[in-house]
Amino acid sequence: MSLSRRLVLAGLSATVALPARAQSARFAAAFDQARALDQLHSLVIAQHGTVVAADALRGPALDRPANIKSVSKTVVATLTGIAIDRGDIPGTTARLGDLAPRLIPADAEPGVPGITIADLLTMQAGLERTSGGNYGDWVSSRNWVANALSRPMVAQPGSRMLYSTGSYHILGAVLAEVTGKSLLTLAREGLGQPLGIEIPAWTRDPQGRYLGGNEMALSPLALVRIGEVFRRNGSYDGTQVISESWITAALTPKTRSFFSGHDYGYGWFLYRTRGHPVAYGRGYGGQMLFVLPDLGLTVVVTSDPTRPARSQGYAGDLHRLLSETILPEAEAA
Repeated sequence: MSLSRRLVLAGLSATVALPARAQSARFAAAFDQARALDQLHSLVIAQHGTVVAADALRGPALDRPANIKSVSKTVVATLTGIAIDRGDIPGTTARLGDLAPRLIPADAEPGVPGITIADLLTMQAGLERTSGGNYGDWVSSRNWVANALSRPMVAQPGSRMLYSTGSYHILGAVLAEVTGKSLLTLAREGLGQPLGIEIPAWTRDPQGRYLGGNEMALSPLALVRIGEVFRRNGSYDGTQVISESWITAALTPKTRSFFSGHDYGYGWFLYRTRGHPVAYGRGYGGQMLFVLPDLGLTVVVTSDPTRPARSQGYAGDLHRLLSETILPEAEAA
């Protein structure tokens, strides 16, 4: 797809033309670099609320849903903030045993009821991980929530990050429990409707709960809108989608990832490059949602979801694409 093609931006406010050489040429080097990465499917660059360059180099078109893998965690964290804004959850210090005691299995360790919403958001629940080598057994179990909650405590809750999709699946189950609505309904009401984006149904567990923290599908252009909500302090197109206080809390470091070395807030990895603060959601294979508020920048990358993207490999390539090629042009705007 040519950069000069008119793009119907599902997830943005209008049809935006990109014929001006001043627009497309600015980021030509970024797209040359992107083409050399055979794992990369699409790249979208928005600055100050306008998509200035976008191309689907491989894979689905920009307005077609793509598996965003663990960027789903960023979405579920956002839905948690919306639930807190609405009073469905009293706050991040609320405890699992008070909010959703029915979810806790009889064989859970004594510390499980004291796990807080903040512990789940930051993946500091202390329970043995369900990700990595444990993921297959976990999703093969008869009850994913019970399985995650009955695992041994390997750390004190709140003490350190143990990357685990199970924590986010528990969080999604809590959201469904306290609202009486499915995670899909909450996503469509909280983000789909105010942002005008399509949110298709995705994987469910044996009890019918939508998987929290993985396997959601959103178009690259829908992801841009979600990024824009955080860049705009929770507002989109005149609607306050989520409170400014949640944006601040979500983008404040709470813990640190052992794997990437980056800080982590509520659903967002956090670091600095070229002097700019960066918040990003990351999914397996190289699904990336970058937000740099001080440059008015939102960048989305989708990639082959079947191939790994390690921090020292392809994911590192994407960070270099951002810092070494995209940012110098964005700074000059």
